[in-house]
Amino acid sequence: MGATELAVQALTLAFALIIFLYLRSVPRQALSRLRRLRPSSAEPPRHFVRGAQLLARARVHSSPSTSLALARSATAEADLAIAADPRDAAPLILKALALDLDGHRLPALRALDAALSLHTSKSLSEQDRADALLKRAEIQLALVGGRGGRHKRRVDLAICDLEDVLRLWPDNGKAKVFLGECYEKKGLKEEAKGAFLEALKVDESLVSAQEGLKRVLNA
Repeated sequence: MGATELAVQALTLAFALIIFLYLRSVPRQALSRLRRLRPSSAEPPRHFVRGAQLLARARVHSSPSTSLALARSATAEADLAIAADPRDAAPLILKALALDLDGHRLPALRALDAALSLHTSKSLSEQDRADALLKRAEIQLALVGGRGGRHKRRVDLAICDLEDVLRLWPDNGKAKVFLGECYEKKGLKEEAKGAFLEALKVDESLVSAQEGLKRVLNA
């Protein structure tokens, strides 16, 4: 593999992470660190960059119909980027984010499954992998709507992903909140309480953790 190809892949992944982490509301210093890692000489893959730009616009647009149209265009650009390099996880993550914004959670889940698959996840750093696992757990939880076996399995899969996230990123408050919500859905009140308290130790301003703890204590 030539130096140019390596540089392009690195740039692609850096752009994916910048967009992904921005949309997940991570601290500014994380974005600054990623920007410093960007190669200065390789031309970014245009379909991926175009898709990332469209997705960023979709997230902030005030018109719901325009936002959905932009998200769908981002999905189309992501598909073109995936076709150009099926081994790169970054366009798959971009596609998952766009599909999720468009309300297509099952296809978004499949895109994340592909990004996290054995042959594709090799392009991910530990931080990337943690972010993708967290998003997959979030979607699994969003798809839980009842008490059947399928829904129980989604909760269990989300717990597995969140445990992996916390092994890679022990101080991830949002992962701890989601873990608490999983325990709530399983009726494990003490475990849920512990997870919400751990999340608040990481960030005492986490409203979702505060609300989760209140639910558990009042149940």
